[in-house]
Amino acid sequence: MLLGPGFRRWRRSRPFWGGLLTVLAGAEICVLPLAPLKIMLQQGVAGIPSVLMGVVMIVLGLSAWFAPHHRALAGVLTTVIATAALVLSNLGGFLVGTLLGIVGGGLMFAWQPGTARAGRRSPGGALSPTPQQHPDPQGAQP
Repeated sequence: MLLGPGFRRWRRSRPFWGGLLTVLAGAEICVLPLAPLKIMLQQGVAGIPSVLMGVVMIVLGLSAWFAPHHRALAGVLTTVIATAALVLSNLGGFLVGTLLGIVGGGLMFAWQPGTARAGRRSPGGALSPTPQQHPDPQGAQP
């Protein structure tokens, strides 16, 4: 494998793909108004919201990676900012940034920490069934 099992374990313990899409969306929204200085001076303050929204989206994507317990808030804020960028920032990076931001925010919000596998591997490699636990904590039988 290219990056090894340590990276795979790290990636699976957080909303990696949602954070990656959010960082890419923020970069797309942020880079478009950063034209050469002559064009930027003509644009005036209209480019400031684009740059700010892009930077905030990049920070939200990174926070999903490095503070996964804040993923729900980061996902909702990413979706709201990506939708606002549609109006305030060059159609949200020509729609690419907005679409990446909405999908990334949704992935961050929907991500749940992994649980242990349900079955155990037998020596032959097949999954052996585990006993089913009743979902009722008080132990009522059907």
